[in-house]
Amino acid sequence: MMSMTCHSLEGRAVLDLVACGCSSNALLDRSSVRNYTKASSKGICRGYGARQLVCGRRDRIRCGVSSMKTAETPVPKKTAETLLNSVSGVSQGFPQVLDLNKESRRPVSLTNLFEVVADDLLTLNQNLQSIVGAENPVLMSAAEQIFSAGGKRMRPALVFLVSRATSEIVGLKELTMEHRRLAEIIEMIHTASLIHDDVLDESDMRRGKETVHQMFGTRVAVLAGDFMFAQSSWYLANLENLQVIKLISQVIKDFASGEIKQASSLFDCDVELEEYLIKSYYKTASLIAASTKGAAIFSGVDSYIAEKMYDYGKNLGLSFQVVDDILDFTQSAEQLGKPAGTDLAKGNLTAPVIFALEKEPKLRDIIESEFSDTGSLDEAIRLVKACGGIEQAQVLAKEKAHLAIQNLECLPNTAFRLALEDMVMFNLQRID
Repeated sequence: MMSMTCHSLEGRAVLDLVACGCSSNALLDRSSVRNYTKASSKGICRGYGARQLVCGRRDRIRCGVSSMKTAETPVPKKTAETLLNSVSGVSQGFPQVLDLNKESRRPVSLTNLFEVVADDLLTLNQNLQSIVGAENPVLMSAAEQIFSAGGKRMRPALVFLVSRATSEIVGLKELTMEHRRLAEIIEMIHTASLIHDDVLDESDMRRGKETVHQMFGTRVAVLAGDFMFAQSSWYLANLENLQVIKLISQVIKDFASGEIKQASSLFDCDVELEEYLIKSYYKTASLIAASTKGAAIFSGVDSYIAEKMYDYGKNLGLSFQVVDDILDFTQSAEQLGKPAGTDLAKGNLTAPVIFALEKEPKLRDIIESEFSDTGSLDEAIRLVKACGGIEQAQVLAKEKAHLAIQNLECLPNTAFRLALEDMVMFNLQRID
């Protein structure tokens, strides 16, 4: 089996290739991944899950494990941008997608998923308001609006689950203050990013409720997001762990990079799957990966396990984003809490569209017209569904989920590992 992990896009660290036990170091250049993606995605079957590894058949893999590089040894951006491309997925001869019926041991719901960390989440909810600070009533009201908007608290729950799963390895009986503060910081950063996202996307609704900028205006919304980023950074610095500070600080930069990438590629029908995955890493997977790795670091486990937790968070995050992008086409406005097809309407081309564009030239014409004709958006959505874009995106989501499950093999078999696996399955059940 082989998996790719990304520790940075711009010099933090590099692409790790985990293969058949050999020790040689290798980095895939951007052109080889790009050409491979084109060739495999335009093949006869066009199935994402049918692709082979860049390195060849499973019994011929000779890539090995690349050594970690520190921030003082920058990776050229051209090479580093390939790190997100787990587009190679899993190798031939290995199960490429998850079968929900076989893999899931029980129906997964958020209630039973978070049951083992319910007390931790209760404490978190009680602390969130106070940790934001009470200096400004308007900022407090803005924070309360989004904190109470029905969020699932998935990211802090992942922090708690990984914290407890890795604590058992080293014999910790209880979570540390650092574990708990990390979960609070992660939720603050996520909340700040949502506030800014809603401003940039001009969204009036979030989880069925009015957005912060709709209630308080754009100026207050931007300042509220900035305040929460700043407040979370202050609490992060007070953890006094340089490795975690660097890890989480990079996430805030990644958010901005993701938004810039998205804004610069609106209505661009030549956007490639590689670019989509990089943007998805920046906007979604980066925070989740940093969350899970940070939790492992505070448990004091060795670097191998910490990196596996990073890989788990990255692959789960990518799978989660692809599922969200599928739901934008398959769920109703009531289910989504926003109009269906919102991303496409704004020119943000996601995995289902990218796959459909390979088969339907008419879709390109409609998108490049920026839906100027009446009914053109509905026609574009119909074409995405008719061309198999949804099905191919489902395979992509399941492929990333499979990698995430593999990343958990280093953990002991406990209720916390089971919950981490169930988190992956819960995500896939949203498109089942």
